[in-house]
Amino acid sequence: MRRRTMVAALAAAPLAGLLGGTSAEAAGGHATLPEVIDLPDGWNPEGIAVSGTNFYVGSIATGSIYRGSLLTGRGGVFIPGPADGHLIGLEIDRYNRIWACTGPNGGAVVYDAGTGAKLAEYQFGGGFVNDAIATEDAVYFTDSPSDQLFVVPLGRGGRLPDPSAAYAITLPGGLGESDAFNNGIETTPDGRRLLIVQMVAGRLFAFDPRHGTATQIDVGGASLLNGDGMIRRGRTLYICRNSDNIISKFELHGDTAMLLDEITDPRLQVPATIALFGSSVYAVNARFDVDPAPDVTYNVVRLPA
Repeated sequence: MRRRTMVAALAAAPLAGLLGGTSAEAAGGHATLPEVIDLPDGWNPEGIAVSGTNFYVGSIATGSIYRGSLLTGRGGVFIPGPADGHLIGLEIDRYNRIWACTGPNGGAVVYDAGTGAKLAEYQFGGGFVNDAIATEDAVYFTDSPSDQLFVVPLGRGGRLPDPSAAYAITLPGGLGESDAFNNGIETTPDGRRLLIVQMVAGRLFAFDPRHGTATQIDVGGASLLNGDGMIRRGRTLYICRNSDNIISKFELHGDTAMLLDEITDPRLQVPATIALFGSSVYAVNARFDVDPAPDVTYNVVRLPA
């Protein structure tokens, strides 16, 4: 479950410029980003994605999408969910489209991140479609209880295909062990392979969709147990370990990953997915250790990346 970063130049840009002056200039030329962003009570969040200075968080309970500002923390319900809707991981592609995984409903819905318009819907027949990653020519989806990886091929200029074009790949070897629970998905730095973390087995694999081969990444003995959403910037990979309340930070080198840091904070409450913005990592507190209810509080917390 995951999300896109903004352009690298934005990481170094003064926030006063992003805000167009006004209050940021009055504060000495810089603004302080909110440390905690509250979501609606009972939201039951999972996935997060970032586009520009906006963030998007889906609701497991309703299939709705919340949109807010990383600069102010303010926001509201952007896309109301359908009846019996559920949303898990979110991905925003280069065309500013939201790919929303429907979890137990077995597919994905595509929305325009600017207008909220529904653009397409794909039904894979999956058991629990969990997370997605967009590449230049396709969008890939993990199906956690199965040995399948679902694929939506993109046409010229990113054109969305007919729903019948979606297909499944049977994953090989250890990556294909259905009880390992394939969860978060990312690309390798060269863009040629897909990184998939297994929440129950605590392993990280690189999968080559062109050749159908999988290689386990050597993490040097670091724990990946409860690995959930992932996000990568360059060779740095962040893996959210939900019930451990840890965000593991790795440096990737081919088929090895060196643990650089384990980011912890008392404000983490079973974070499911993460996103990057500037020098911060944003974690969605899914609170899977609490029974969902209309009065349960949820939030997104900002931590140093």
